[in-house]
Amino acid sequence: MVAVYVFVFFHFFVDPFSFRWKAIYGDGVSPDGFEVRGIDVSHHQGNIDWSRLRNASIDGQPLRFVFIKATEGKDLIDENFNENFYQARQNGIVRAAYHFFSPKTDARAQAQFFLRQVHLEAGDLPPVLDVETRGNLSNVELQRAVKQWLDVVEKHYGVKPIIYTGYKFKVDYLNAPVFNEYPYWIAHYYVNELTYKGAWAFWQYTDVGRIDGIHGFVDCNIFQGDLAQLDSLTIKAEEIDMAGIEL
Repeated sequence: MVAVYVFVFFHFFVDPFSFRWKAIYGDGVSPDGFEVRGIDVSHHQGNIDWSRLRNASIDGQPLRFVFIKATEGKDLIDENFNENFYQARQNGIVRAAYHFFSPKTDARAQAQFFLRQVHLEAGDLPPVLDVETRGNLSNVELQRAVKQWLDVVEKHYGVKPIIYTGYKFKVDYLNAPVFNEYPYWIAHYYVNELTYKGAWAFWQYTDVGRIDGIHGFVDCNIFQGDLAQLDSLTIKAEEIDMAGIEL
């Protein structure tokens, strides 16, 4: 009975979120050879001192970009989103807004809620979909729902959204050719290099990072490329114009 209990607990509560649990066991590993560094934030970081953050560095490299949680499901907006999104722009940090996907909620409704709350501008990174759980959905149902969110948001902004997910979740549940055309932001902790073999743009390498301006831990990320390549990924004014969105 004990063995059965341990298996069930691991299978349903630990394994799906393993890349989140590992921070319990020690400090994160900082990868070498990447010059473009960033963080991701939400209300969990509390009130951020942006005057200090804009001059902060991560492992000796300047802070260049920040992913900011915007929405979740079809009716939850992060309480610090508007302030964080505004301050990132004001302090010259390339910003992105992400939506936390709820598998139990209609994907189109989630996409429409995100679009009502988030107004991206030229110079921002593409919209981001954070997919970490599949709930009661089958793989096919999950992939169909994720693709629906991506399609609605891409039609609105005229750019391919970024997909955020864990390394294992990507391999197990989103490893379909239909998603190969999207930029990936992969979470994979406690490794010296990202072992995912497909194309990726961002790597979230730890959730126990430290940076001036934020009290407590923060997720740290690297971009696979230089500053010019990061800029090329941002939304351009003409893309917003073609999508019919006011600047």
